[in-house]
Amino acid sequence: MNPVITAATSADIAELRQLYYAVYGPHYPVALGTDPAEMARLMEDPHSLWLVGRCAGTGALTASAAIHGEPGSRIGRLEGIAVHPGHRSGGLAAALTEALCAGMLDTGRLDSVYATVRTVSSGPQRVVARNGFRPLGILPNAVDLRSRESLALYARHSAGVLDRRIPVTEVPAPLLPLLRTAEAALGIRYRGVRAAGPLPEPAPRGAAERLEMIEAPAFVRRRFRERFPCAEGWFYPLHTPNVLLTPEDGRFEVYAYLNRAGGYASLLTAHPVPAAAAAYLEPVTRALARAGAGYVEALVPLAHQEALSAFLSQGFVAGALYPAMRADGDGFHDYAVLSRSSERIDFRGVAVEPPLQPYLDCYTSAWASTHLPTSPEVAS
Repeated sequence: MNPVITAATSADIAELRQLYYAVYGPHYPVALGTDPAEMARLMEDPHSLWLVGRCAGTGALTASAAIHGEPGSRIGRLEGIAVHPGHRSGGLAAALTEALCAGMLDTGRLDSVYATVRTVSSGPQRVVARNGFRPLGILPNAVDLRSRESLALYARHSAGVLDRRIPVTEVPAPLLPLLRTAEAALGIRYRGVRAAGPLPEPAPRGAAERLEMIEAPAFVRRRFRERFPCAEGWFYPLHTPNVLLTPEDGRFEVYAYLNRAGGYASLLTAHPVPAAAAAYLEPVTRALARAGAGYVEALVPLAHQEALSAFLSQGFVAGALYPAMRADGDGFHDYAVLSRSSERIDFRGVAVEPPLQPYLDCYTSAWASTHLPTSPEVAS
């Protein structure tokens, strides 16, 4: 029997919280399924779409999913896919996902939608793949749900968007294998892209060690808006900074989003320019790790060689590539997702579908090249 799919309303909040508890237990770190006020705001957001599925016979709420958008951005996030354990294997997740994409992508409201998919089983990967999403990479140790879990990054683009990518001619050498993996997986091309020069030497250990971290979300947001009145100095969809890190002399400020419940953080940008803090990513990462972020990620334009090299030289590894992520005039810029984990990465329990496997292989090779000693180093 086909489910009845409707837009979520505030009258559904109590049932939705029960659904997310039944699916994820008490450790779900997303406000979408736990915070009534945030849930109500998302339901009323004109840039987002939240759908629920109900049993045609009983009217019971059995499934939920949303695409979360934001003003000024043409990218959305598929999130909160949940199907009650008693109603799985009936195609509910796929039906909701297709209805959401029809409402947000097929209508031209968005250029692309991404999803971060759990890898504890292959089911979530199959759901998004059946609905036109393609794998972009792996996010190791990306979230803490009782224990550390790695996520897979998938995305679906509107028709013609991938054909309007702005080409790059040079990237740091460690990124070339990821570009080749994306070429094979997505059918896109990086013709003529060559390796840039050697990575810079990281800052000496001890540099800018004394960092203050300000956890005052409202203050950080106000200061961030003062520093970046326009969106030109940063691009990180659906993330708003809630912490600020700065050395005692205040010569730079790093803005980040810290999710304590999920145990992760995203580096958004720095003032006066991102390059001001590029040499101090090591102490910044350690400060966030002490605050509970076992996973720290950054989203960097593929055309920004200096920024990419700075992250790569300080232990970050590129695990995913998001082509045509940001619109710029008539074209689109590609972005790389780089990350570091302060906790042990263990892929033994990861379920990987065949389309995702090349990205996992690429990441493990890049991680080994970054963090394992070479033969001469072992000999010495």
